[in-house]
Amino acid sequence: MQYGRRVEMVSKKNILVSINKSNIKSEVPKQIKVKVPPSKSHTIRALYIASLAEGESAISNPLISEDALSACKVCKAFGAEISENQNGYIVHGVKGQPRVPEDVVDVGNSGTTLRLGLSVAALVEEGYTVFTGDSQIRRRPVEPLVKALNKLGAKAFSTRNNGMAPVVVKGRMVGGKTEIDAYTSQFLSSLLISCPLLEKDTEIKVVRLNEVPYVHMTLWWLDRQGIRYECDDKLRKIYIYGGQSYKNFEAAIPGDFSSATFFMVLAAISGTEVVLENLDMTDPQGDKMVLSVLESMGAKVRYTTDSVIIKGNGLKGTEIDMNSIPDALPAMAVAGCFAEGETKLVNVPQARLKETDRISVMHNELKKMGADIEELPDGLLIRKSKLKGCKVNGHYDHRVVMALTVAGLNAEGTTDITTAEAVNVTYPEFFDTLMGWGYDISIESEEC
Repeated sequence: MQYGRRVEMVSKKNILVSINKSNIKSEVPKQIKVKVPPSKSHTIRALYIASLAEGESAISNPLISEDALSACKVCKAFGAEISENQNGYIVHGVKGQPRVPEDVVDVGNSGTTLRLGLSVAALVEEGYTVFTGDSQIRRRPVEPLVKALNKLGAKAFSTRNNGMAPVVVKGRMVGGKTEIDAYTSQFLSSLLISCPLLEKDTEIKVVRLNEVPYVHMTLWWLDRQGIRYECDDKLRKIYIYGGQSYKNFEAAIPGDFSSATFFMVLAAISGTEVVLENLDMTDPQGDKMVLSVLESMGAKVRYTTDSVIIKGNGLKGTEIDMNSIPDALPAMAVAGCFAEGETKLVNVPQARLKETDRISVMHNELKKMGADIEELPDGLLIRKSKLKGCKVNGHYDHRVVMALTVAGLNAEGTTDITTAEAVNVTYPEFFDTLMGWGYDISIESEEC
C-alpha cells in the first residue's frame, strides 16, 4: 500500500530532526506537488463500521499509520477479521455482535480508537473489556462518555476513578435516554456508531458540542449505511432508531485535510507554490476550512478538478474561530508568526485536551524560536515575528512536530526538533516528502 512505509523510527528511541535553513538546496522547486495521505478519521470510522457489519467489506486507500494500526488491532480484538491486499483492507465483520477481547485492549496513542471502542465494548453480551493506552492516552478524559454509556445500560468505570483510562466496560447496553457533554466530538461519534445496533431506540441530549464537522463526518458514514436517525440542525438532540444493522460495503478513503494543513501553511508563508492532490472538497472534513482562512489572510488559492493550488501572497493577521478546526491550531500558530499585525486563534479550549495541551505547547516552543506570542484561555495571540532556529520539543505530538517543522523551514539557522517519531501517528512519510523536495533535514536517534 502506498502509505505503508515508516520513516526509520522506533518507539524506544527519541528521534531528533535537524533542519538547516541555510543549507536548503538551491534546487528546491518553486512548485511542489504532494499527494495528501488518506484521512485518519475516515479510516478509523470505516474500520469500526466494517467490523460491526455483516459480511465482507473492502476499504481501499486507507491510512497506514500508528493510529490506524491501533484501530485495526482493537477491531480484531472484538472479533473482526482484517487482512491486507494491494488496495487496502478486507474486513469480515461481527454482525453487530462483538466478542469480549481475550486480553486488555491497548489503543496505543489513538484517542479516536479509544473513544469509539468504548461504545463498541458496551455492545458485548458477556464479560468485561479493559482499555488502556500510552501515557498520553491515560491523561485524556473519557468521563462524559462513560456516564452516557452507563445511562444506556452498560457498566463502565475508570480504574483510577479519575475519568481516564484504564477504563472497564461491561455490556450489553440496551438504549434509552442519555446526555453527553461533547467537548470532544469523539464522545458523540462513539455513541452514534454503536447506538443503531441497540435493542431500543436511543435519545441523546447534547449539552455541549465542539468540533461539529467531525460529527458530520460520522453522520456521513451512517447515511451511507442507510441508518435511521433524527436530529435538529445544531445537533443538540439526536434520536437513533434501535434494531438496525450495518451492511458490508466498498469504500475508498479520501485525502486528509488535517495532514494537508501543514503544506497549506508552508505555501502561505513561503514563496513555494504547493499543489495538493487527493483532496475532495465535497468531503465533510472540517479542516478544509483552513484554505478559506488562509485565503482571507491573503494567500492565493486556486481549485482545479483534481487539485488545490496554494501560494503565499503576504499574510495579514486576523481573528480565527478554531472550534471546528482544533487540529489546525499548531499549524495556524506558525502562520500567525508570518502574518502582518495580530493573529488571534480563539474558541478552541479542547486543544488543551489533545495528545498534549497544544495551546501551551505551541506557545512555549514558538516562544523559544523568538515568536511574539501570548497564551489565551481558549487559544493564542500571535504577532508577526522573526523566528530563529533552536532546539525545540515536539512533546511526542505529531501535529506539534509537523508544525514546528514548518516553522523551522522558514526560520533563520538550524532548528532541532525532538520526539519527531510522533509523525508516525498520522503521516509516516512526512520528512521523506520534504527531503525529496530538497529541504536539508537530517534524522538521527538519541537514546532516551
